[in-house]
Amino acid sequence: MERMTNDVLGARALNRALLERQLLLNRSGSLTALEVIERLVGMQSQAPGAPYVGLWTRLDGFAFEELARLTREREVVRMVLMRGTVHLVSAADALRLRPLIQPMLDKQFRGTPSAPGLTGVAREELVAAGRKLLARGALSPAELRAELGPQWPDADPGALVDAVRLWAPLVQVPPRGLWGKSGGPRYATVEDWLGRPMEAEPSLDAVVLRYLAAFGPATVADIQKWCGLTGLREVVERLGPGLRRYRDESGRELYDPADASLPDPGLPVPARFVADFDNLLLSHADRARILADEYRVPVMGVNGIVRGTILVDGFVAGIWKVERARGAAALRVTPFVRLGAADRETLEAEGARLLTVTDPAAGERDVRFEPVTV
Repeated sequence: MERMTNDVLGARALNRALLERQLLLNRSGSLTALEVIERLVGMQSQAPGAPYVGLWTRLDGFAFEELARLTREREVVRMVLMRGTVHLVSAADALRLRPLIQPMLDKQFRGTPSAPGLTGVAREELVAAGRKLLARGALSPAELRAELGPQWPDADPGALVDAVRLWAPLVQVPPRGLWGKSGGPRYATVEDWLGRPMEAEPSLDAVVLRYLAAFGPATVADIQKWCGLTGLREVVERLGPGLRRYRDESGRELYDPADASLPDPGLPVPARFVADFDNLLLSHADRARILADEYRVPVMGVNGIVRGTILVDGFVAGIWKVERARGAAALRVTPFVRLGAADRETLEAEGARLLTVTDPAAGERDVRFEPVTV
């Protein structure tokens, strides 16, 4: 059985635990970028540059070139994984996570508008054809359409590409994912790109424990929200002896690794910039530990875009973006609350440092605070 406690964890206790495990209480001065990517079980990378900022926020002295090197040397890859979104993961995690996530991707494809366009197309034949084409070299979606379309003239060529992207384990190859580089995605199979096969029997139990170590304490619904899989209560029950159990203020059961500690809920937290699409905001069914409901729409309310955010006292308190024009870069902060002098000063200094790495060639760099909104 799980290790029982009588502890009820409020939003601040859950917030401080999350921030500590996400390296947002204090930047790490000892971990490498690769170690952080694995600690977080990947970083969402719908926006290719987001993990660079995410690592900068978490690592002392992080240089963008470190992640660019890992990408070029194939130590990390970008591929569709949790929730059917693009994630940056280590090579090892790519090979173990994709087989586990595949059932969710299959279900996701069946619910897309593309699915009816594949009537009469055998999955095995399409995947084999896609793999054969990609074995010759990386291809763009347009190139895949041009090659696959004639083989299934009665099918929707766009649907053929969508199916291959979700049914086969494809990675987006560089220069996509390199800071400052432009261009659309080009695909290769993960096995061809890394030169080794996917894990034959990856452990879902181990991945759930890693999630809890990075995002817990958490409910079963939280775990399922993070990865997109369902039916995970069975996994949690199987992990029983290795888990500690709490409750939140609504009475929901929370699970945590038995050896995980909880920081003091009263710990002070410096103001932080969080990257757009950061899993910090996307990995719980109940986001109250980090994002108040009244701020959800301005943060993630338009076309699936998740804005970069600022944290004040550990909670989302505004959004930010960098605007570039005529050789100048301005980091615009739009707060949701009135900022105290100390938090504003911290954000201004932190923002100025961030601009030196995002826009080192800018002739003018400026941090600007907009009026309070929401």
